[in-house]
Amino acid sequence: MIQFNQVTKRYPGGLEALRSLSFQIESGELVFLAGHSGAGKSTLLKLIAGIERPTSGSVVVSGQNLASLKRASVPFVRRHIGLIFQDHKILFDRSVFENVMLPLDIVGFDRREATRRVRAALDKVGLLGKEKLNPVALSGGEQQRLCIARAVVHRPAILLADEPTGNLDRAYSLDIMELFKSFHQVGVTIIISAHDESLMADYGRRILRLSKGQFTQ
Repeated sequence: MIQFNQVTKRYPGGLEALRSLSFQIESGELVFLAGHSGAGKSTLLKLIAGIERPTSGSVVVSGQNLASLKRASVPFVRRHIGLIFQDHKILFDRSVFENVMLPLDIVGFDRREATRRVRAALDKVGLLGKEKLNPVALSGGEQQRLCIARAVVHRPAILLADEPTGNLDRAYSLDIMELFKSFHQVGVTIIISAHDESLMADYGRRILRLSKGQFTQ
């Protein structure tokens, strides 16, 4: 479960990205986060991931209040969260396989089990035959699939996707959305931010709309 209680996030210089937000997302729920650029969507996701901390209020993720959690404990909470950002953060000095392996290397996973998980993740996103390639050889849609494989290889309970279809055409965007749907069907809690609500309309899920750091109807 994810719960925000009167959360405000203010950056240095006085920019108020979020203002007194309160909401709850149940375990296993798929939720869309809508809003224009600068509405506060990315900040909200970063608060859930523990990348940012609220200026006031509490952010509770799986029973842990991230606002009061010691910095050293945040990486342990983040192990249960998969992150997909619009700028990909792909490492172009490593192969497709090595990019997906990275999260498991960081936590010291058994190599045989890690290899099995990487291949399973690549198979899930349709990249199993391209694991030896450099990511630069992939199309934009394939690079996004690579990011998804890397985000789910450690089998997170929560998946956060920040504008995952922002740079893709509609056909690729629909393919990516179907991937998220498949993860949701096996119980993963998913929050997807986007500014194009036409992609959200077909899924019949809850849409949280942000404008200037506050929810709108």
